[in-house]
Amino acid sequence: MATTDTATADITTVPLLELRGVSIAAVDEATGTETLICRDIDLTINDGERHILLGPNGSGKSTLLAGIMGLHPFHITEGTATLRGVDITDLEVEDRAKAGIGLAFQRPPALAGVSVAKLAHAIGASDRLGPAEEALGLGHLGERDVNVGFSGGEAKRFEVMKLALQGPSLCLFDEPESGVDLEQVSVVGQAISDLLSTSGDDGRPRAGLVITHTGFILEHLDATTAHLMVDGRLTASGDPHDMFARIRAGGYR
Repeated sequence: MATTDTATADITTVPLLELRGVSIAAVDEATGTETLICRDIDLTINDGERHILLGPNGSGKSTLLAGIMGLHPFHITEGTATLRGVDITDLEVEDRAKAGIGLAFQRPPALAGVSVAKLAHAIGASDRLGPAEEALGLGHLGERDVNVGFSGGEAKRFEVMKLALQGPSLCLFDEPESGVDLEQVSVVGQAISDLLSTSGDDGRPRAGLVITHTGFILEHLDATTAHLMVDGRLTASGDPHDMFARIRAGGYR
């Protein structure tokens, strides 16, 4: 019995996501050259935590999320990334998604010819579509092509719904409040909070990493930790509201 208890404790204390000494570069397909963007990143996210990523434009925030997700043309050049203790450093994006990582894009691509209902069917989530549409007020989009003619608010809410359909343990959000008015920020922020209040497909509390440039989303998320990224490096971590107040008062430096 003691052995079982110890094993269980070990499993539950393994971080959901752990980055150690991670650097991320973008590869130019034409020349094969690499441009290093994020450098020496150490980051730990546990089950149920809500992390905020702050920083000026061009500091590498979106690249960090893309590197975690494994999106082309970004890849990890140094260090290790683990998900529940399993090395995902060299996994393809599809395998990372299957492992439990999902990304809500800042500017999601339009998928002409692929309806919302077809997408849900393709990822085996047709049974989740109705409840997710109702929760996010998107029932009218079911037969429309993904992100074709969506309003800014619809596109942002659809990205949250997409994650609800996928059921990831780690949800990544790239500036979910960008391009929408304050009313929609409230709607999207509450939708993210509701999503992160549920469990992933593995039955454990979801965790989130949310990029914000304006900080408005903080009013709707019970964030646990904030990180500041400047020039491709994480330079500080702390209380989200305190850190954003200091940034508003004195800037990012």
